Amino acid sequence: MCYRNRSVTDIRVAHVVWFEEAVVREYMAETWIDAPPEVVWEVLSDGPGYAGWDNGVVEVEGTIAESERISVRSEVQPGRAFRLRVSDVEPARGMTWQDGMPLGLFSGRRRFALEPERGGTAFSVREVFSGPLAGLVTRSMPDLQPSFDTFASGLKAEAEGRVRG
Repeated sequence: MCYRNRSVTDIRVAHVVWFEEAVVREYMAETWIDAPPEVVWEVLSDGPGYAGWDNGVVEVEGTIAESERISVRSEVQPGRAFRLRVSDVEPARGMTWQDGMPLGLFSGRRRFALEPERGGTAFSVREVFSGPLAGLVTRSMPDLQPSFDTFASGLKAEAEGRVRG
């Protein structure tokens, strides 16, 4: 890319766009839940309640709400707390948890999505790791696919259990 006759802002924007497109690793899990999206959302948005159902998460501290910061400890790495920002919150539809390094060097973005389907909810969770340092960072990470599968099946069991009473 030629930088002659470009402002510093133009150059920064060009780099940020490139960083965001450099997806290195992603994980995803999907399931159909026999419960309405509102019930699934109740489970998904109740941070303190995560410890009460089988989801691969040990603890969530903080309020799961737009622009809030939460701290998540997982069974995969229980000694480490992940500080995440909650965004794109649409009750009974979805939300995003994300964090990363300055300048887009590394980014993790987890999107939860709920769609009404066949009298229940189509649920998906997808996490994308990106940025120029993502290859280096993700090399030291364990395979997260089993924890994504556990989360989806645990959410299904908890939400369906609440409907059945």
